[in-house]
Amino acid sequence: MISKSSELELSYRYCREVSRKRAKNFYYSFMVLPREKSDAMCAVYAFMRYCDDIADDPAVAGDRERMLAKWGESLDRTANGDYSDSLILPAFHDTLRKFDIPAEYFHQLIDGASMDLRINRYQSFDDLYRYCYKVASVVGLVCIHIFGFNSPAAQKYAEFCGIAFQITNILRDVREDASNGRVYIPEEDLWAFGYSADDLANGVSDERFLRLMKFEASRAQDYYNAARPLLPLVDSSGRPGLSAMIEIYSSILKRIQRSPSDVLTNYVSISKARKLSIAAKALVTSRFRGGRSYLRKSQL
Repeated sequence: MISKSSELELSYRYCREVSRKRAKNFYYSFMVLPREKSDAMCAVYAFMRYCDDIADDPAVAGDRERMLAKWGESLDRTANGDYSDSLILPAFHDTLRKFDIPAEYFHQLIDGASMDLRINRYQSFDDLYRYCYKVASVVGLVCIHIFGFNSPAAQKYAEFCGIAFQITNILRDVREDASNGRVYIPEEDLWAFGYSADDLANGVSDERFLRLMKFEASRAQDYYNAARPLLPLVDSSGRPGLSAMIEIYSSILKRIQRSPSDVLTNYVSISKARKLSIAAKALVTSRFRGGRSYLRKSQL
């Protein structure tokens, strides 16, 4: 029978591998954290990734609600040490315990994933904000528990940071989502610019689309600006991770702002070299301000 310590190490190893393969942007921010915090980020990412995979997998289309509900039940059992032979949950439970992360955040995340199965349009930005909070702001709240923070105000700024990231994701994935029948841009905004969901699905790039994208990107930028006070409120050992995360996502937004029509034809991203450069800069800046370097050669 496998020992508890071996089970835990196996679980962390699995979560690290999931993150390395699947976290295209977030993983670079994990690399610049102390090992314990990096492992914790990998554990919560693996939990979230599994949740997203359930919601997005067409192979289980008729069973996704039940599977998400079951994953929520697993979350509750995890608190009592019942991991149900999961490779993810031992490390996940250890992370929640070490960093005092409320399990409620993950229930909200599961509820957000469930919204994707029931809702494919949002009438107003207020409606969209509630969705973004559940799928992204709670991620920000989880992250600052791992990074460490020294003021309750950090929680509101983490919420804004999550909104900024999610709007960036929505703009980046707008054509793919439309082809799958999901339109996250609020209908009130589509109407305001005279651009329709059908135009989006058909990849219509014209002046209406450009003005719409400029408006949405400006909104995302406003939330990045609103989240700016978060960085100094995070513990020094976690600051490089947050800094890298913000810079990577805001760089994607800047690419979209430079060439909005690209989202209709390509997957907008930044190169691995650019992400590594951002991570390195975050470390150098942290070291200059009195932090330590945690980037391990094996991660490059």
